[in-house]
Amino acid sequence: MQQKIDTSVPHSARIWNYWLGGKDNFAVDREAGDQYRQVFPGVVDVARASRQFLVRSIMFLAADAGIRQFLDVGTGLPTANNTHEVAQRIAPDARIVYVDSDPLVLVHARALLVGTAEGSTAYIDGDLHDPAAVIAEAGKTLDFAQPIGLILSGVMGHVPDYEAARSITRQLVAALPSGSYLSLNDGTSLISAEMQQAQDDYNDSGATPYTLRSPDEIAGFFDGLELVEPGVVPCPQWRPDDAVDTPADIDAFGGVGRKR
Repeated sequence: MQQKIDTSVPHSARIWNYWLGGKDNFAVDREAGDQYRQVFPGVVDVARASRQFLVRSIMFLAADAGIRQFLDVGTGLPTANNTHEVAQRIAPDARIVYVDSDPLVLVHARALLVGTAEGSTAYIDGDLHDPAAVIAEAGKTLDFAQPIGLILSGVMGHVPDYEAARSITRQLVAALPSGSYLSLNDGTSLISAEMQQAQDDYNDSGATPYTLRSPDEIAGFFDGLELVEPGVVPCPQWRPDDAVDTPADIDAFGGVGRKR
């Protein structure tokens, strides 16, 4: 049964779309986004830093690591430099599967996430909390005998219990073959106390809550993987390039790890 798009409650994917300058959001999302920004003005930098980290990590995976398959779970609303666009600029034959459960995301993704003729771009309606189903559906497009880049960008905070979040990540990574990679970033409140206050206010709004985690907790998602230098760091400090336009110290930490 098709889900109904609820425009009465703010939604994180639409708020991030608003912060990143997109148009796929509603008044309730813009209001929540503005309220968050009033408490913590730096949240727009956090959103940009997370997105820029995602782009640089995909560039690394496609160009340096030779990855030709990507599984982007909890992708959110399409903006600029989506996973398939970045990967297929480097490798036109790259195959990408996007996973999300939000009906608005699904509508826009099916219309906008169109890849190259040489490659393949698919979008599946899947729940982060059911990794086995995600893997089964992704296997219709991706070859799980060949290395895959797993993307978890700003999504594991939506699983409030840390051990449950780690279990989901472990299950997804366990399904990947040797030579695969995990790219993961999430929000923290290490640098700004206002970030935590703004997040608490947002979580009280009735929207799906998001849990800020410590850098050590984010690093814990990479247990058993070989971290790519420079490890788990603030997103702007992970292999920065000329596109980085945010402060170096920011409440978004990320890293990339390789499965042996």
